[in-house]
Amino acid sequence: MPGYEVKVRSLAIDGAADLQIRSLFDNDQFADPAGAAQALGISAAQWPLFGQVWPSGLHLAAAMAVRPLTEGERILEIGCGLALASLVCHRRGAEVTASDIHPLAGAFLLENLRLNALAPMRYCHGDWNEDAVAAEGGAPKVQGRFDLIIGSDVLYERDDGGALAAFIERHALPRCELLIVDPNRSNRAAFVKRMAGLGFEFSETLLSAGAGRADYRGRLMRFVRG
Repeated sequence: MPGYEVKVRSLAIDGAADLQIRSLFDNDQFADPAGAAQALGISAAQWPLFGQVWPSGLHLAAAMAVRPLTEGERILEIGCGLALASLVCHRRGAEVTASDIHPLAGAFLLENLRLNALAPMRYCHGDWNEDAVAAEGGAPKVQGRFDLIIGSDVLYERDDGGALAAFIERHALPRCELLIVDPNRSNRAAFVKRMAGLGFEFSETLLSAGAGRADYRGRLMRFVRG
């Protein structure tokens, strides 16, 4: 690949068949010749993060491998990165939309669908700012409302304006479930408070080890409304 290197490996997902995943070779990769990522506010340091396999993403994929699915349920993954959880849901036959702000996330998803012999699935540009516009010629913006919204390690930045909670509210049905795997980020408490203000009841399950990392500490956060 011009400008950056990739690798393909087999990932073990608890409760599901292995996934063949193309990811960036390491965190030193960067290629933004047309300035597409810069225009979206993605710095050079942030650029490679979407293309890495993170323990929280593996935990979310494992949770979605065993979660009962409801016929007709619409699922949205936010900040999907390599979209491991979306791939697991898609392989199980769920109606899932993956979304991310990174301009290359959709292309990596397309290749990972091919590597796993999976049919096409929907990918959308998922910028949490209300007035954001999708890059010209890129994926469409997230539209509509969903029964289930999922994400992993999406609370890594301060969000004093509540952009993430507002984005979720715009795309959550009145009766909705939200599952977030969080590696104990300091912004967690503020997010829980915002979701309570939107009518969501909160519970959590502590997570440890597993997912390819013995020292992992985090939690599966569940919010339910309706």
